[in-house]
Amino acid sequence: MWTPLLNKISELQTETSQLQEAVVSHTVVDQAIGVGITVGGLHPEQGFQVLREVSQHGNTKLRQVSEQIVDWVHGEQLPDEIHTALNKALARARSSERNTALPPAI
Repeated sequence: MWTPLLNKISELQTETSQLQEAVVSHTVVDQAIGVGITVGGLHPEQGFQVLREVSQHGNTKLRQVSEQIVDWVHGEQLPDEIHTALNKALARARSSERNTALPPAI
């Protein structure tokens, strides 16, 4: 009699936990995008591309890369591999921005 109700409660608790984790993950990724925008002078979509590139380069989850970048802004050491990949990705993003920029108006 109580088993279906207890199962439903357990399912809802699991779903709630997963949603809370997703919100936290999304927040830290957004913060890291903000770092890319500020430090790298990028547009928001470029910030996400840079994070994704760094994540793929180091075969590290996007959330983990984002956490490390946000921690770095707060004074933590950025791992050498992430630091190198971030610098390269930022340089590529800036270079592509210059190559696609419209000429100045006359």
